[in-house]
Amino acid sequence: MTFDLRSKCKSLRLAYIPDIYGKIPFDNPEQYVNDLFEEELKLRERAKITRLIKKAGFLDRKSLETFEWHEQQMRLPGQMTKERLYSLDFIEQRENVVLVGTPGTGKTHLATGLGRKACELGFEVGFYRVSHLVEELENVLRLNRLSAFRKRIQKLDLVILDEMGYLPFGKEGSELLFQLISECYEQKSLIITSNLEFSQWNRIFTDSRLTAALVDRLIHHAHIISFHGESYRLSHALSKRR
Repeated sequence: MTFDLRSKCKSLRLAYIPDIYGKIPFDNPEQYVNDLFEEELKLRERAKITRLIKKAGFLDRKSLETFEWHEQQMRLPGQMTKERLYSLDFIEQRENVVLVGTPGTGKTHLATGLGRKACELGFEVGFYRVSHLVEELENVLRLNRLSAFRKRIQKLDLVILDEMGYLPFGKEGSELLFQLISECYEQKSLIITSNLEFSQWNRIFTDSRLTAALVDRLIHHAHIISFHGESYRLSHALSKRR
């Protein structure tokens, strides 16, 4: 009987009902069926979120709940507020968020937290360390798989580019990254973290015209948040020594 039920549920793509139907309280038929399907939908949604987070490729489990928001160390632009940023309406508007400033002040933590919340809301997210992304772009180009990689990026709602500026790129890598960001322009949202001001991005990209064009695309529809103050990592390390 159980096997027959499981087989029928599989045909109907009801993945969780065989395991939960005996755990739902029964008051009347309508209530039972409604609660049964409601639990099926909840478990589906939970599984979807888990799948999206795994697929995104985050490097750790940082979240918005564990991010320490320090108003005095973060300069928000214009009408942007913490509440608006956390609402993720910039994704719906296909706008960018650029987190720039002192190393160790929480830029990657905030970017990861926003990305994880986006997954929880059903958005497709991709998290990339920029140096690793450039290596991957160069590799898929050599293997003639660049088109397939670009199609993967096109399916995303949010692309997170972490640590822009930690390592310089060669001409080929710069051009590939420029092409990818250009294709995202007004099509999806980007979150970028960098310890360099835009005026210093020539250190990353050897071509000044390419750098100017890239920055122009990034900041056209962007919320630029500046981070200041002492590195949390350094402060934590020093406090442990005392």
